[in-house]
Amino acid sequence: MEITFIQFLGQLVANPALGIITILTLGVILVNGWTDAPNAIATCVSTRSLSPKKSIIMAAIFNFLGVFVMTMLNATVVQTIYNMVDFGNNADQALIALAAAMVSIVVWAVAAWWFGIPTSESHALIAGISGAAIAIQKGFAGINGSEWIKVIYGLVISTILGFGFGFVVTKIIRATCKRINRQKANRFFKKTQIAGGAAMAFMHGAQDGQKFMGIFLLGMCLANGNMGITDFVIPVWLIILCSAVMTLGTSIGGYRIIKTVGVGMVKMEPYEGCAADIAGALCLFISTVFGIPVSTTHTKTTAIMGVGSAKRLSNVNWKVVKEMVLAWVLTFPGCGLLGMLSTFLFMKIF
Repeated sequence: MEITFIQFLGQLVANPALGIITILTLGVILVNGWTDAPNAIATCVSTRSLSPKKSIIMAAIFNFLGVFVMTMLNATVVQTIYNMVDFGNNADQALIALAAAMVSIVVWAVAAWWFGIPTSESHALIAGISGAAIAIQKGFAGINGSEWIKVIYGLVISTILGFGFGFVVTKIIRATCKRINRQKANRFFKKTQIAGGAAMAFMHGAQDGQKFMGIFLLGMCLANGNMGITDFVIPVWLIILCSAVMTLGTSIGGYRIIKTVGVGMVKMEPYEGCAADIAGALCLFISTVFGIPVSTTHTKTTAIMGVGSAKRLSNVNWKVVKEMVLAWVLTFPGCGLLGMLSTFLFMKIF
């Protein structure tokens, strides 16, 4: 299935339900750029390689490029999200469930942002639509286990690779640069870290932009009464639209989350910030190529833990880590339950 931009605009006018789901989906994408993208640039800010304002501008630009370029090259993450749940055979009820899931995701994300907790929008998205699917199907028949298992793979991969890459890259940099003058090394790594932060922002767009395009396509299909479509083409206009909205969200900035991730966990030097960015970007790239949906937040924070642990375990503020891990653990049941209850409520109202 392929929908042109003109066809989409025509459908918006003719179908108010599509307009509602479009607004909600774009709202979730905006919140993602606002609350999740700051994780990508947190280390640049904490090591003072870039000012917060310049870092956010850089993240906005590279988020846009990440969504656009990687989706054109490899859209497997989109298909994973699109096929993750089954909302049944009633397109109208399915559309209500999807709308309820989007509302639950926005509520969860804004609450986490308010408390400065870098929760994962990716996990909230997956939990929200899963909870909605369980509600509308009255059981787990709405969950596609073969696609959902990729989420578990993603959790394991982002934890092991993020921490492991952070630890190893830090050790390599130390061994390579131990005889270099410290001031010269700091100047070099401050410049290098800007490139690392740009790579993180690019890969954030590549991962999260694809997830939300999957939801967008699902919403368009449901609004048009098309159930069970598995063969679709991602239109260029949709890539540009999702990129632009995520970029707008990033430009708003998430200074509370930058402070928690970049300063709260580990006090980093420029070379350590560079190591964390390289480790996080590598993990996201590998996951994107293989179509595994992972969390940018999870990946970046575990990379920072690995970097801090490379010096000594006490270098990591484990109290902050515990708070973040608790937020990650609660996201699946919490946002899933919120998606389920929202669906029950929306079904009664509409």
